[in-house]
Amino acid sequence: MIDRQQVLNFRIRAQQLDRAAGTLAGTAVLDLGVQDTGPDGAAWALAVRGVDVAALSDQDTVMLWTVRGAPHLYRRADVGRIAAAVEPFSDADAGKRIYDAAKPLKAAGIANLAALDEVAARMREVVTRPTVKGDVSGAVAQVLPEPYLRFCRPCDAIHLYEMPFRLAALRAGLELESGTSPPVLRRITGFRKAAAPSEQFDVVRAYLRLLGPATPKHVADYLDAPVKDVQAHWPDDVIEVTVDGERRWLLAADEPALASASADVTRLLGPYDLFLQAKDRSTLVADAARAKQLWPVLGRPGAVLSGGELVGVWRPRKSGKKFTVAVEPWGTMPARVRQAVTEQAERLAAYREVKLTGVEFAG
Repeated sequence: MIDRQQVLNFRIRAQQLDRAAGTLAGTAVLDLGVQDTGPDGAAWALAVRGVDVAALSDQDTVMLWTVRGAPHLYRRADVGRIAAAVEPFSDADAGKRIYDAAKPLKAAGIANLAALDEVAARMREVVTRPTVKGDVSGAVAQVLPEPYLRFCRPCDAIHLYEMPFRLAALRAGLELESGTSPPVLRRITGFRKAAAPSEQFDVVRAYLRLLGPATPKHVADYLDAPVKDVQAHWPDDVIEVTVDGERRWLLAADEPALASASADVTRLLGPYDLFLQAKDRSTLVADAARAKQLWPVLGRPGAVLSGGELVGVWRPRKSGKKFTVAVEPWGTMPARVRQAVTEQAERLAAYREVKLTGVEFAG
């Protein structure tokens, strides 16, 4: 029997949130990808894991649309292996990942993977130099037939379906130019997809390594893939454990790490930090009201991690030259933890290149 505290301790150490300093090459979360959503996205996730993000450049990292169509950061040296790792497991999997775009394709007798390849080929033709997303989509929409297209009511225009467009970008050898909004796509220099995923970047193994112990459904929900496809790619070298009465699995090599002691560190996790992306949310936050506060439908806050637990939420407040961090503790927050939170807020301000005006603790 494994309790939730052991699970949290395991993930904190597996994701290197207890690390004071580290290299890009040695940063484990980059094997699965670091989601870049909001101002405190991928770079901040690396910073709280001890990476000197100020020293990084586009030569070191690459931004790609991958899991769930979201932008994720990876090491540039790994891009070919990442392309192989994030591909749908099957045509049915591709259909699930592209959501409502699959229905008209099926009606037209077009396989989902073939459709992704077709969109990718047209995107590759269009993007011969850095090109804004809207221009790429508009140009591709001119050359693809009706099953690939939808009417966008807000724009009163015909567009490509969004998810096939995003998931085809890496198949086309395209990356996102960092810091651009709206996104700018450009060709990946020397792009060549690996023949097959390696163990290091295999998405099922990486999920178990970083967010285990887990079930096939947890992994499937993370990938937006069918459970049966995840089960078909389930590793052989796993052990079964029980977490709060539920059967779960962990890579056998990671079993000793379940005995890890609680990491006495405090971190301000961004709203889409990998630690918060686990699909067993009740394990992360047992209280339903607190879970609703941490994962609202819109406008997610960040989370305060301290002493091996999530102990509250935080939001940045910027007004003119003032930058504050508003913290809502879940229960009593000792003075030493408040001091540690303040130190992390100073770190966040330095990352944002602003001066911290103060930290506001509710209650």
